[in-house]
Amino acid sequence: TEGTARPGRFFGVYLLYCLNPRHRGRVYVGFTVNPARRVQQHNGGRRKGGAWRTSGRGPWEMVLVVHGFPSAVASLRFEWAWQHPHASRRLAHVGQRARGEASFAFHLRVLAHMLQVPPWARLPLTVRWLRADFRQDLCPPPPPHMPLAFGPPPPRGPRRGDVPSVDRESELGAEAHCAVCARTLQDEESPLCCPHPGCPLRAHVICLAEEFLQEEPGQLLPLEGQCPGCKNSLLWGDLIRLSQTGTKENEEDSELEEEHWTDLLEN
Repeated sequence: TEGTARPGRFFGVYLLYCLNPRHRGRVYVGFTVNPARRVQQHNGGRRKGGAWRTSGRGPWEMVLVVHGFPSAVASLRFEWAWQHPHASRRLAHVGQRARGEASFAFHLRVLAHMLQVPPWARLPLTVRWLRADFRQDLCPPPPPHMPLAFGPPPPRGPRRGDVPSVDRESELGAEAHCAVCARTLQDEESPLCCPHPGCPLRAHVICLAEEFLQEEPGQLLPLEGQCPGCKNSLLWGDLIRLSQTGTKENEEDSELEEEHWTDLLEN
């Protein structure tokens, strides 16, 4: 489902700002799995994988990225709505760009409202400013479970096969069990772990989500809940961000997917 992020994967929607004096102030919204590489592509032009709307108008600076989406599809839907707010039924309440309102300010206003409405309001997203000198307060501010971050995204988590596997028998005993359903945890299931020191919690993602959602019947994605082990309050987004090693992926395939969707949205 799209309700649970895949550990180790980066799916982001970014905002570019044009620094070219002839086009200064133009902005561009896009999707990426690798922000540093993507801005290089934009500044390299179409021959380097950039978009036709940014080609020949650089230099461009990536000033903001929203990340933490559970899948490429979820981030692409967010990208499309941010690009076309008045075609999205979820953003019908957002006013048109005002006369004299800069494109950059308008896109931040749209973003602020997007983070308040479903389905995005319940996702474990992070709003990350890559350029501190461009930072502006969002109005309304993001929900409490969406942190504001600054600087480049953290490095990608290690992939299985890149590092020696953890000796789970010595770490967890002969068998590890889900703290919610008590079934044995399999190595490939990537259980969620409590970040509090000394807490032994290990649980299936689905089991812990259902445990948290007992306080919010009718919802599909939890925001927070009480750890069954140490009883501390946990934000669902923190559990996802701190979860262990992600699944192995083919980065070239991800980039091909990015180029394919970008072409579809631009043509």
